[in-house]
Amino acid sequence: MFKSRYGNVLTVILVMVIVLILGLVGWFIYDMYSQNSANNKAHSAVEDFKKNVKDKVKDDEIEGSGEFNIGNRVTSNSVLGNKRTYLENYEMKGIIQIPKTGIEYPILSQVTKRSLELAVAILYGPGLNEVGNTIILGHNYRNSLFFSDNDKLSNGDKILITDQSGETVTYEIYKIYQADENESDYMTRDTENRREISLSTCTNDSKARIVIWAKEKVSNNSQNETENEDDIDNEDVNEGEGEDESEIEEDNEESYEEE
Repeated sequence: MFKSRYGNVLTVILVMVIVLILGLVGWFIYDMYSQNSANNKAHSAVEDFKKNVKDKVKDDEIEGSGEFNIGNRVTSNSVLGNKRTYLENYEMKGIIQIPKTGIEYPILSQVTKRSLELAVAILYGPGLNEVGNTIILGHNYRNSLFFSDNDKLSNGDKILITDQSGETVTYEIYKIYQADENESDYMTRDTENRREISLSTCTNDSKARIVIWAKEKVSNNSQNETENEDDIDNEDVNEGEGEDESEIEEDNEESYEEE
């Protein structure tokens, strides 16, 4: 009798363990499938975006009357130049690439529960590659998806942002820190008329957020051009001051002769 009950208990425990294992395996398979599905959708959207950008550039190069025939339909350049790429119902504003972590994902127009399951999205700011600070939010799934590897980034690492016009701007990371999830002061920071971005994602334990600041990387040529422009402006000012002094001296001489 005792052995029979003992055997029944062991059988129940064994069944429960098997069910638990099957459940974990099933969850793992589903999770992998979801990740692969999200990756595939995102990468497909990236390719569509790149194609539309190329088409837009070609359309912008077409000049003349601004109208031409496609089949039996007359289409204006402005219509073709306004192609948009969508991932489900979300407009793609651009693409983010981070060479160090090997990611390339769409940047969607708004933050919602669903949009963050599909890609990363703009939370706040003037817009991609615009002067000011644009906040880009993404999930940390504790794998290689989206912003999961942001904790591996360091100051000096590069982030590439391509916008709807086809312009790609390289940003350089200059600050990384953990912040409370309610902290938002960094969103409205003064960028001193520079183009900057901020990336935000949760930490692995979800107790805080990893915030990354990056500013546009200005080439040496651009810096030299700016310096040359400043030098020219200074020369113009100095020449103007010299001319003013000469005129004053001439006026003084004329006054002296009259006296």
